[in-house]
Amino acid sequence: MTEGLPEDLAKLRQGLEESDREARILLAELDDERLNWRPDESSWSVAQCLDHLNVANRVYLDPMRQALEAARSRGEIRRGPIHPGALERWFVRTLEPPPRRKFPAPRKIVPAQRKTRDEVAGEWSRVQAELADLLREAAPFDLNAARFRNPLFPLVRFGVGTGFLVMDAHERRHLWQARQVRNNPRFP
Repeated sequence: MTEGLPEDLAKLRQGLEESDREARILLAELDDERLNWRPDESSWSVAQCLDHLNVANRVYLDPMRQALEAARSRGEIRRGPIHPGALERWFVRTLEPPPRRKFPAPRKIVPAQRKTRDEVAGEWSRVQAELADLLREAAPFDLNAARFRNPLFPLVRFGVGTGFLVMDAHERRHLWQARQVRNNPRFP
């Protein structure tokens, strides 16, 4: 639902809704065995791709929420659309699918080896609802000035707006990866 959101946030919300629809289709189509099937030992299953997104989004949501609370207390109202700096733009670009370079997942966001469809789907629904709520709550604030320490790379600070861009691109990347697993000729 994008009503009342500024254009940049409405576009982000649409991207997140598209990712949500795609993930729900995958979850509806696959039983536990197929959801956890891996093409090889070094590849993730569909369940791991989705679990990784759940874990990563949870890790980002708390510091972003705290940064918004600080912006609220300082009265930092919205001054325009999200405008990431050069490092932030580069980081978001590295997450876009298809991946140009593989990076190992930081330890904090490594997915579980195996999860049931109900576990993954329940967590997906909760995290996506939190993300949608935070995006709505963020609309009145300056998402460039409200900054947080990146929970995976603590020496780096991002604007809250960039945090939303990161989650959107990251979801597209790992849903692309999940589709590659699903489209593998050996997929059961």
